[in-house]
Amino acid sequence: VQLVESGGGLVQPGGSLRLSCAASGITLDDYAIGWFRQAPGKEREGVGCISPGDGITFYADSMKGRFTISSDNAKNTVYLQMNSLKFEDSAVYSCAAVRTPPVHILRRWNRITFWNAWGQGTQVTVSS
Repeated sequence: VQLVESGGGLVQPGGSLRLSCAASGITLDDYAIGWFRQAPGKEREGVGCISPGDGITFYADSMKGRFTISSDNAKNTVYLQMNSLKFEDSAVYSCAAVRTPPVHILRRWNRITFWNAWGQGTQVTVSS
């Protein structure tokens, strides 16, 4: 499994970015993809996840409304659309993969140990 994130960069407060997580070695129909972020000096924080095979998504409560996860299964890519960005959204954003579990198990997505493959991450900096 290989996951490669892209799309990070510098954005002003209130702006938007779309991150991509390109997967290889797996078929998204069979895997769930999660997004996490980590700011300097802070623990890794869950953003949300998607089961591309059926479109089910879960989000951390603090991420609902501004962040949207979607997938293009033909491109084997998952996206994280981030809107109304704030200074505190600055972090390294990483995607992770796990073979799709039953939905009642996927609800436990917001644990680092739930995932068994990780990308290297992409830096998002929100600054004026």
